[in-house]
Amino acid sequence: MREQIEKIKEEADQAFRLAKSSEELNRLRVKYLGKKGEMTRVLRGMAHIPPEERPAVGQLANEVKNYLETVLEQRLQALKQEEKERRLAAETIDITLPGQRLLMGRKHPLTQVLDQIKEIFIGMGYAVAEGPEVEYDYYNFEALNLPKDHPARDMQDSFYITDEILLRTHTSPVQVRVMEKMVPRLPIRIIAPGKVYRRDDDATHSPMFHQVEGLLVDRHVTFGDLKGTLLAFAKQMFGDEREIRLRPSYFPFTEPSAEVDISCINCGGSGCRVCSYTGWLEILGAGMVHPRVLEMSGYDPEEVSGFAFGMGVERIAMLKYGIDDLRLLFDNDLRFLTQF
Repeated sequence: MREQIEKIKEEADQAFRLAKSSEELNRLRVKYLGKKGEMTRVLRGMAHIPPEERPAVGQLANEVKNYLETVLEQRLQALKQEEKERRLAAETIDITLPGQRLLMGRKHPLTQVLDQIKEIFIGMGYAVAEGPEVEYDYYNFEALNLPKDHPARDMQDSFYITDEILLRTHTSPVQVRVMEKMVPRLPIRIIAPGKVYRRDDDATHSPMFHQVEGLLVDRHVTFGDLKGTLLAFAKQMFGDEREIRLRPSYFPFTEPSAEVDISCINCGGSGCRVCSYTGWLEILGAGMVHPRVLEMSGYDPEEVSGFAFGMGVERIAMLKYGIDDLRLLFDNDLRFLTQF
């Protein structure tokens, strides 16, 4: 048995040292040192040798096993180092090749347009005001001259949470909250940007979109002030050559009210397919603050007046960049977004 153990030692030692890969080395480990390997097979014959020889044979077997495990580990480390060096050599980087440009992040087109709107009105002296997106019915409708069961509420198909709480349908409630907080101080000059929610979903509408509403309240504010403000905004947003047109309209919280158009960005007002050959594109609604709204907010409509306007940020972005489907702004398609 001693001779068999020594023979296994010599064969395994040589085989381990000549192994060319870690996979081959693992197969040799199983062959010589595994549960069904050569050493195990020989040691099963211990029962057939005299009892007085068993300690010496067992000691020899343990020494050979320890020796082979040491040789195996040393060869395994050597093979790993060789494999690492081969892999590094194969993966050598050619530093003379041109570098690859990293894709840099940028602002979403809606954020760019919203920032520009804010910048324009802040430059005119307006402050930015914010309010809750989950709003009371009172602020969203009643304080804006829209009492319960008023038919004009049908203009804004709403998401109600309870009978008195809903997701705001416009940022006009911010105007009311600011007036209540400011009364009787003057002037009030704010814009209210933020998300609003309505039950719309098609190529030109979304159940969630962004609005910027503006409010100016002071003594002797006129419709001419409103027109001048909106003309200045249109020229800064769409170019100095833009003109505006005001058409009579109806909003419960303003009187008189108007829809505001700009001269077509594509044809300059001569008429084309983009503007349906009218020469004009609608951008927002506006008007003088209704006396009832001023009164409910604590101001005397006989002493003060004001104007308000509201625009959809998505609408402005679509006009500014020539986008024909609002849903593109929410699809998060990098092929679209990287154009801006």
